[in-house]
Amino acid sequence: MTPMPEQPQGGLAGTVNRLLSAGLVPRLAVILLGVPCLYLITLRGGFFFLALVDMIILLGLREFYLLMKAKGYEPFEVLGYFCALAISGYAWRQGVAVPLILTGSLMVIMVRELWRKEPRRALGHIAVTVFGIMYVGWLGSHLVMMRELPGALGIEDRVGSQLVFFTALVVWFTDTGAYLTGVAVGRHKLAPRISPKKTIEGALGGLVAGAVAGWLATHWFADFLTPFAGSMLGLTGAAVGQVGDLVESMLKRDVGLKDSAPLIPGHGGILDRFDSLLFTGPVFYYFFRFFII
Repeated sequence: MTPMPEQPQGGLAGTVNRLLSAGLVPRLAVILLGVPCLYLITLRGGFFFLALVDMIILLGLREFYLLMKAKGYEPFEVLGYFCALAISGYAWRQGVAVPLILTGSLMVIMVRELWRKEPRRALGHIAVTVFGIMYVGWLGSHLVMMRELPGALGIEDRVGSQLVFFTALVVWFTDTGAYLTGVAVGRHKLAPRISPKKTIEGALGGLVAGAVAGWLATHWFADFLTPFAGSMLGLTGAAVGQVGDLVESMLKRDVGLKDSAPLIPGHGGILDRFDSLLFTGPVFYYFFRFFII
């Protein structure tokens, strides 16, 4: 949006104007409402946390399939929803049936394509259906596995919520730091062909914010990490999360849309809000699984 000529664009006033025009107020409102809900549900765990993740997976997968439809593909949505939720359900119970679900899903989706009247784009229809299950369903299920990891290993349940809190804190700090830094001082484009508004300055601000989040977490609740380890893990999570953000931007750019859906004020859709978490969650889960817990 072009600023009014009489508005000063330099200094503090210019920065505030840019933040307001970039949607800072609705972003803050969503954070103030969403963070307490996430905290309470994660702390409760069990079926309640599974239901929260399932809602994110279901809405995110729906948005993904809508993006693919805009591109001209025809994914098998019902099969995709069922398979993605089945994966998260078995992840909740730390079940061994996930490979069976993935194998069966792939075979059923390929066989289902035989009944389509127009088979000329069979490869594309199958590919986007399976990719949606893996991208949203499988990656998202790692949040459930992370929450249930301590219980599966005989460790007290509260540690599972701490792992999720740590992950969410790093992602939230990274997104907020990148956003504020990019709006305030961003000048050099990070990936103009994929996401024209993202800047190198914003990315660096996100990295610093992620490292700070990891350091703060070790003083608040993450006593399973040293401050240095927390900072380095936060820095890593910030880098991975921003790559995940760019991946989702690449998909939207290919389709020709700005947001995956106008669902969350100031954020876009579920995928726009949780794209970083879909990448950071699995990386942190395997780190916690093999090196911490």
